[in-house]
Amino acid sequence: MSTPSPNAHPAAASPHPAAASPHSTAASPPPAPSRPVPSGPVPSSPVCFGWGPVEARALSGAGVCVVVVDVLSFTTSVGVAVERGAAVLPYRWRDATAVAYAREKDAVLAVGRSEATGAHPWSLSPAGLRAAPVPPPGRLVLPSPNGSTISVEAEAGRATVVAASLRNRAAVARWLVERGHGTADRPVAVVASGEQWPDGSLRPALEDLLGAGAVLDALRAAGRTLTPEATAAATLWAATVDPVAALHGCDSGRELYEYGYPQDVEVAAEIDSSTVVPVLVDGAFQEAP
Repeated sequence: MSTPSPNAHPAAASPHPAAASPHSTAASPPPAPSRPVPSGPVPSSPVCFGWGPVEARALSGAGVCVVVVDVLSFTTSVGVAVERGAAVLPYRWRDATAVAYAREKDAVLAVGRSEATGAHPWSLSPAGLRAAPVPPPGRLVLPSPNGSTISVEAEAGRATVVAASLRNRAAVARWLVERGHGTADRPVAVVASGEQWPDGSLRPALEDLLGAGAVLDALRAAGRTLTPEATAAATLWAATVDPVAALHGCDSGRELYEYGYPQDVEVAAEIDSSTVVPVLVDGAFQEAP
């Protein structure tokens, strides 16, 4: 979602162990495990659902479309920035390598929410990106250990990569169906980003489960066949009476309120307000033709 967990849990507000502040600089993750990552079972239907970077890597491949869902806030921010005409380059970490990467790509590097200024207003905040001018080169490097990492992993696996949120979930589903995705020859993997625990392991997040379910429910309505896991996520979305209230009340939403960014939750809750479908092309999210 955001920087090493843009919505990390403060100890006073949550029963979970404390994680890094959502405004801190993202550090490089711990070394990769020595054992190989299992490829996992072959999905039983052409539209499947998964969690996090490891599953994104396992589900990627030529002909696959990976739909990344990171509602608070990476994919929501990508959508806002692309709507405004910027190209968004995902990057795993906000550190010295990100500075060099932005320079190499002739792009502006987004900072942490609390580090944004009038002179440099570009951060992971979707509300901030909406209010800010388009970065001078028209290119923004947006670090995130969750959504960005999944995007990079999926692209490395030769998948088509799409950024989805609650704001464009219907548009994404329509785009997928119109282009023949979600079939046996062109499967779709909808991947919820989740958060990270302090040890770097995956912490599932309700907002991403709902966001993924919203896309999957639209695909199901269009006649696509879902795996049982994808069906469960779609059913959760369909059964949620007030998803806006759920977004504001979930752990990540409350944390953004506590950190002083309620407007970011409000932007993320604009369900079906956008028709833009950001697709990762040559390392940058841009509007699909």
